[in-house]
Amino acid sequence: MALKVTTLSCPSCGGPVTAEMTACEYCGNPVMITSFQAVSEVSAPMARKHALSCQQALAADPDNQNLNTSAAMCFLKLKQFDHALKAFEKAMEFNFDNSEVFFYGAVCLLQGKMPFLHLRPTIDKILSYMESALMIEQRGIYYYFLAYIKHDYFRRKYLNVTPNFSQHLEQARRAHVSETEIRQLFELLGTPRPAGL
Repeated sequence: MALKVTTLSCPSCGGPVTAEMTACEYCGNPVMITSFQAVSEVSAPMARKHALSCQQALAADPDNQNLNTSAAMCFLKLKQFDHALKAFEKAMEFNFDNSEVFFYGAVCLLQGKMPFLHLRPTIDKILSYMESALMIEQRGIYYYFLAYIKHDYFRRKYLNVTPNFSQHLEQARRAHVSETEIRQLFELLGTPRPAGL
């Protein structure tokens, strides 16, 4: 299969770039945003420009995993959860080694609401995405997010599950989840951090 090079305009300066580039050779700003850490450093107006640039390029190359991931991260920053989820799910089809697309896809499914407000099929899909993320990489924040889901949904509804929220919380601590990661997670979720988590 031949390598397909997708050209687009740099969201910052308008210079010609490709989806395979990480930074624009003219202005030095990022072309593709492949992590939430990278998009958190970008302003909301710039995230909108990145998302628009990616969408235009996706019209010509809809299966490009870099473009889908970058668009998804921008939509997530803008709290456009439906658009972000669609792009994350497209990135999942071709990106089996990036745990973040599964993790942030799960975050998108909450739509900025607390887990107990969702129906069980949504929670089951979140758990499935998190299982995929953990199969790729066992990060503390992933276990912590599972603890949050199981605390707020299952514990609140008096449903017993194994492993339970306290077991995931212990796994998160062993995997060295940081307070910064937890704070960033709840800022992204837009929900308060429950007592005891």
